[in-house]
Amino acid sequence: MATTTIKKTSQTRHGFKAGEHIVYPAHGVGQITSIEEQEIAGYKLELFVISFEKDKMTLRVPVSKIAAVGMRKLSEATVVKKALETVKGRARVKRTMWSRRAQEYEAKINSGDLVAIAEVVRDLFRAENQPEQSYSERQLYEAALDRMAREVGAVNRISETEAIRQIEQNLMKSPRRVAKGEEVEAEAETDQEFIDEEQEEAA
Repeated sequence: MATTTIKKTSQTRHGFKAGEHIVYPAHGVGQITSIEEQEIAGYKLELFVISFEKDKMTLRVPVSKIAAVGMRKLSEATVVKKALETVKGRARVKRTMWSRRAQEYEAKINSGDLVAIAEVVRDLFRAENQPEQSYSERQLYEAALDRMAREVGAVNRISETEAIRQIEQNLMKSPRRVAKGEEVEAEAETDQEFIDEEQEEAA
């Protein structure tokens, strides 16, 4: 039976060091708690041990795989500023099937690109005077908001709650689509599309 030994190694690899927060595209912001070396049947493997405290999850990622998984450092302050400006923009909703749009939104959320995630937040946000979100739309919106807030909070060194408040304040400055009659109608049609498709899926 193969034996496994684990030991802590030098705490910096490929510019990443133990203790720092990073972005892992599939899960969002995490913290490198240590860098370990495992020996399995005589083969040595270096691993980043990454903790996602909110999700109560720990990942061990081979150092050699970080480029493949897209792990990166937290965004620069200029990128965070651009993301916050992005949510102030006018929402852009493609007139395509919801299932296709949902896939595009999920791809953006899991891309690890903060500005792309901000675009999802912007496009799926609903003000009080707009039609309510469908269940699936709400799930994607909350996932994108959570990812964005965690990174904005980590970069600006504020709590996630404060980061959400900051994002929502910027969203409220956005020119909402209810400004024009024809756009209100388009919005209503889009929402009906959500309902129709979800009923079909449930059938």
